[in-house]
Amino acid sequence: MKTALSGTFGIAARNFTAYPEMPGAKELVEYGVRMEELGFDSIWVWDHILLGVEPNFPVLDSLTTLTAIAARTSKIKLGTGVLVLTLRNPVTLAKQLASMDQLSDGRLLMGMASGWYKREFDAVGIAFEKRGKLMDENLEILRRLWSEDQVNGSYMSHQISKAVMYPKPKQKHIPILIGGYVDRVLRRAGAVGDGWLTYFYKPDDFTKSWNKVRAAAQEAGKNPDELMNANQLPIMVGASREAVREEMMDWLNKEWDFPSHSDCTRESAIIGSVDECVAQLKEHMRVGVQKIVFVPYKYRTDQIEIIAREILPRLKA
Repeated sequence: MKTALSGTFGIAARNFTAYPEMPGAKELVEYGVRMEELGFDSIWVWDHILLGVEPNFPVLDSLTTLTAIAARTSKIKLGTGVLVLTLRNPVTLAKQLASMDQLSDGRLLMGMASGWYKREFDAVGIAFEKRGKLMDENLEILRRLWSEDQVNGSYMSHQISKAVMYPKPKQKHIPILIGGYVDRVLRRAGAVGDGWLTYFYKPDDFTKSWNKVRAAAQEAGKNPDELMNANQLPIMVGASREAVREEMMDWLNKEWDFPSHSDCTRESAIIGSVDECVAQLKEHMRVGVQKIVFVPYKYRTDQIEIIAREILPRLKA
């Protein structure tokens, strides 16, 4: 199953903030409407249930937010970057996502991952050390409930007997991109996922990991050319790289996480004039990034408008 992603451009939504600021629910819906009007092909929300202590990061639920945006839009695809699959009951999630896909007329594009924040797992009552196994089982349960007439199966926490789930999703196959960076996750993305979603990767690091994803698909008997990928990239447009670098790095340091053992880096930031930003983004496209998801500096309206009006037309051309 293949969804055309080559040369497409999405944008992140600000459904999490840094305390004491709170994400605005109605503002997020209006944001989604505006992003469709501006020509972005997809909108992506972040996902956590609990995040941080000092500071903490208030988060509006990802799937509820996407459902509200879906109700006010008609074309823009709806993505999670990423949904922490292991924190969800896969049977109830299968029902929720199938319903969302029906309500949105088949616009779901799901990024999913196994999670990293142990305190969140402890609070929800999910064994953190079992998240890899849970990830694989939950993916299987979702796919089976969406595609089979009747499901029977024995899993770690689920004894599924004669399970019949209708309606199925509007799409015959809801695309699931696996998020993460360690080798076992890259293998999962290629072998059982529909592709890979990454976060703040430079082109050379993207290539290194994407080759591993493709190799895993090949080994699993899949066609690697049918895999999808996306890279979420922070961007700030200004007079020059030098003029905006300090502001961008300050924002990235305050609000974003960069695991020391991953290749995601502040140096992935797309910064500078329109010409400089276009040149940097084309480097990503040249190494095979199919979908670029913009994370605009502080989600500022002026930044979003210049991306839509001056950068997107040049990339699409």
